[in-house]
Amino acid sequence: MTLLVVIIILALIFDYINGFHDAANSIATIVSTKVLTPFQAVLWAAFFNVVAFFIFKDHNVANTIAKTVHADAITLPVILSGLIAAIIWNLLTWWFGIPSSSSHTLIGGFAGAAIAHAGIHSIEMEKITKTLSFIFIAPLMGMVIAAFISIVTIIHNIWIKLSIIVITVFLSVEFIPFNEVIEWGLVITAGIFCLAYLINHFQDPPSAYKTGNMYKRLQLLSSAAFSIGHCGNDAQKVMGIIAAALVAGGQIPDLKAMPVWVPIACYAAIGLGTLSGGWRIVKTMGTRITKVTPLEGVSAETAGAITLFMTEKLGIPVSTTHTITGSIIGVGATKRLSAVRWGVTVNLLWAWILTIPVSAVMAAIIYYIADLFF
Repeated sequence: MTLLVVIIILALIFDYINGFHDAANSIATIVSTKVLTPFQAVLWAAFFNVVAFFIFKDHNVANTIAKTVHADAITLPVILSGLIAAIIWNLLTWWFGIPSSSSHTLIGGFAGAAIAHAGIHSIEMEKITKTLSFIFIAPLMGMVIAAFISIVTIIHNIWIKLSIIVITVFLSVEFIPFNEVIEWGLVITAGIFCLAYLINHFQDPPSAYKTGNMYKRLQLLSSAAFSIGHCGNDAQKVMGIIAAALVAGGQIPDLKAMPVWVPIACYAAIGLGTLSGGWRIVKTMGTRITKVTPLEGVSAETAGAITLFMTEKLGIPVSTTHTITGSIIGVGATKRLSAVRWGVTVNLLWAWILTIPVSAVMAAIIYYIADLFF
């Protein structure tokens, strides 16, 4: 019982670290475009992190994480070792300002400890493979969606622009199985964008200053949506780990019996972590990849939010770091390919690729040490 309590505490500490490690993902563009001050931005992001609790009720991502390792290979020492490795890697990458994935750190640690305990056959390869594939697919989705939004936004003919938005939203609601809350959120967001475009089009006379202010206001909306998607995806990962620990500890029979305090604690921990900020990573995400204007900030954050909502519905634990990076690259490439600092992007890609294997090796070593005491 004592070990179970320690694991739950460490899991919430990881969630807290995840919050300040990934705070930069939510606030980098809105800070770099000077729409909000850093302090205002973290308050804004933290508030909408907690709002995510009332939107995501299916826990698809939590279910995927909990089933990454076969049930008969999940023990409390395995979970403990994976968490310790994930915390260490998260702190190291935060210290050096590397926007790595907290999600993949946790998955790598969990899988590595399980392999050390019961061998390679203890992990669910299909789920691991799907997660690995989205290291590349998630940023590509963000990139394509961000480029699409940027291109639509700069179309001069207002009626063509509005028609594209309406058709895209209709097709998304019709063919993507979002829940009702997300569908209404998408419709309302599209309506706000359309209204803003109409007001800007018919203002007399139109001015660059007023247009810039419009995009700054819209960035508040897009940043809020991304913060909701961020916490909706990331909080569930630790929910899955805590639920697996409760099952292994004999407290609950399965994930469906997860007590309500688990999601409440996880969402709150990420929100508190976001309040602590992640200033070392803000510079990399907000300025080093490409210069971001308010218009481009809206495009990147909206694209990131859409990607996170879609992957959550599919139950795929993607990285918010990878998603927003791909989105920022997308808006940069829309201007011209040379606007993106590809050297920085390649370095980030190496960090992403190495995260799961490094975390797995660290967790295996920690498991062998822990096995001497448990």
